[in-house]
Amino acid sequence: MGGSIKLPYSEFFTKGQFETLPETLAVQERRTTLVLGIPKEVTMVENRVAIVPNSVRVLVASGFRVLLESGAGDKSNFSDHAYSEAGAEICHDKKTVFQANILVKVAPPTLEELDWMAMDQVLISPLHLPIINENYIEKLLSKRITAFAMEYLQSSDGSFPIVRIMSEIAGISVMLTAGELLKSHSGGRGLLLGGISGVPPAKVVILGAGVVAEYAVKTALGLGCSVRIFDNDISKIMRLQTNVGRHLHTSAINPVYLAHQLTSADVVIGAIHSKHGRAPILVTEEMVSRMKEGSILIDVSIDQGGCFETSEITTLESPTFIKHGVIHYCVPNIPSQVSRTASNAISNIITPLLVKIMESHNMENLMATHDGIRNGCYTYKACLTNEYLSRRFGKKYTNLSLLLTSVI
Repeated sequence: MGGSIKLPYSEFFTKGQFETLPETLAVQERRTTLVLGIPKEVTMVENRVAIVPNSVRVLVASGFRVLLESGAGDKSNFSDHAYSEAGAEICHDKKTVFQANILVKVAPPTLEELDWMAMDQVLISPLHLPIINENYIEKLLSKRITAFAMEYLQSSDGSFPIVRIMSEIAGISVMLTAGELLKSHSGGRGLLLGGISGVPPAKVVILGAGVVAEYAVKTALGLGCSVRIFDNDISKIMRLQTNVGRHLHTSAINPVYLAHQLTSADVVIGAIHSKHGRAPILVTEEMVSRMKEGSILIDVSIDQGGCFETSEITTLESPTFIKHGVIHYCVPNIPSQVSRTASNAISNIITPLLVKIMESHNMENLMATHDGIRNGCYTYKACLTNEYLSRRFGKKYTNLSLLLTSVI
């Protein structure tokens, strides 16, 4: 018979092929998830947010779960929807956000907000030495919070990136503000900062030669102003001239010569910074009384008490006042007025730090290997690790490097 030969069914299949195999699913490798909290700022003069939506995408991709308090980005024109699309979870309960493993703020938490925090959290926010008090430090220590001061975080070259970038913004902003205040409708002298052909430019006097002054000088020169710079630190003046790239009219702060220059100044910028405590008063009320009517005083140092004797803190709702015929602008936290730009700048600096925390899987190892991060830590667990705060409040100081050696 010529038909095909039928083989037994079992010969077509091996035993393994014939039997039903158990179902298996591809399972992703488990990663440690850290929860990042971004609360809404409650300080009146604070419009910035610490992390912007584009950075949230990076953080979520690196393994973070991001909790954002609803409305946290509104004052910087970042909507809840933008954050949600980037991967953040929108929370309407502030206290939920404050339970995150890591909390990031652009203003120090209030005492009430500290009460909402959990044990052993990580806090990244400014320290603001002039306004810090002993009760604030006690609450951090009692909750074993590891706190980092944004302004003391250092980059690899030893600079302080948060301080520098905010100073750049402040320096540019003050000159643009001065230009508006000089206009007639603002009560000023009706001057154009740079002048025009045949008409001399405005005379600008700048007190200080730091980063704020550098960017104020660059902006003023770009607008065509006549600039005078005063500072007692000659090395700062030399560095400023090098960075600006041209010879400038500079002087040490001699009260007699300064008073003479102020009598003919159209704009005076106070950009003196004190490392600890109040800024020194360099311009007395008598000097102000001799200035031209309608001239402008802008006190960038108002965050530290101000460097003009006539300075008083003002608000964005009522930013100026007139004394001796001189318009005073003394609004603190100038970078917050350009909150979207400032928020992006802060986020660009903080996001890589957060990614490093996630990648390290161990905060202690990260601090031990990064001097700049360690420099910003002022409380670790229940220990005060900032020597200045220890002396100021009479509390025990613990060397952070020694602490890390004992726990690693």
